[in-house]
Amino acid sequence: MSVQEHSSLITPAAPAPTLPEPAVNDAGARESVTHSAMAARGDSWAWLRELVRYRDLLYMLAWRDIRIRYKQTLMGLLWAILMPGAIIIAGVVVRLAMAKSADKPLSLQDLTPVFVKSVAWAFFVASIRSGTTCLINNSNLVTRIYFPKLIFPLSSVLGNLFDFAVASCVLTVILAFTGVTISEQLLWVPVLMALLVVLTSALAIFLSAAALFLRDVKYLVEIFVMFAIFITPVFFSASIFGRWQWVLLINPVAPLLEGLSDAVVFGRTPDLLWLTYSAAISLVGFAGAVAFFRRLEGLFAECI
Repeated sequence: MSVQEHSSLITPAAPAPTLPEPAVNDAGARESVTHSAMAARGDSWAWLRELVRYRDLLYMLAWRDIRIRYKQTLMGLLWAILMPGAIIIAGVVVRLAMAKSADKPLSLQDLTPVFVKSVAWAFFVASIRSGTTCLINNSNLVTRIYFPKLIFPLSSVLGNLFDFAVASCVLTVILAFTGVTISEQLLWVPVLMALLVVLTSALAIFLSAAALFLRDVKYLVEIFVMFAIFITPVFFSASIFGRWQWVLLINPVAPLLEGLSDAVVFGRTPDLLWLTYSAAISLVGFAGAVAFFRRLEGLFAECI
């Protein structure tokens, strides 16, 4: 057989299949690229503009958490006052024991600060708990199209703020019966609560990202919130420790709780020095938590 005949029997190789080009007009891809570009440029306020852009989603997730919490429950909104109520009962028992050991009578006015601080503490604890696990519980959404994942811890705090509002309405009625008077010092309450929300959000943001990479974090948080109430002036005032009260007030939550007690119950101005300390810790902590969260945000999908 000649070389020409032999070569005519050889079938030419089929061309290699070509893979389809990835779609470049996908909205999620464009947003992800935009987010990466902004992060690379060091745009410090990109996260805030994204939150404003996705604010409807923030409200939707917060409302979803509220609906799930109260859906098909017998007690309904009474669950919002169950946690503060349990803390108040524990505080009353502690104050009764302290009064008995000191052989001093305990009046209703002595318990009023416990009522105020217990409601704020319940908001703080509930927000930290739900915020820590928010990314884990929403893993199916985290791995989908891009949107700012900061929405998850912030929506957890916002949802618990609704519970705080319900409990505060009940607290207002109780304070009216205990004889607490209205004064101009109540104007401090929005300032103190704003700082508490910022501080709580900072912790929720940081812990939500940390818990996604280290699952031990959520268990450590449970231990912390279980025992932290005993080293935080909720059942008592930091002033009973005299010159050692600063040990308790180092906890940035403590000056805010003491400030709420001063403004609401005693009608006096909160300690401005410790209030400034808490404000600085809250604002710096929030900025650091956001930076930490954004740095790890690109790795979230790999850890779920």
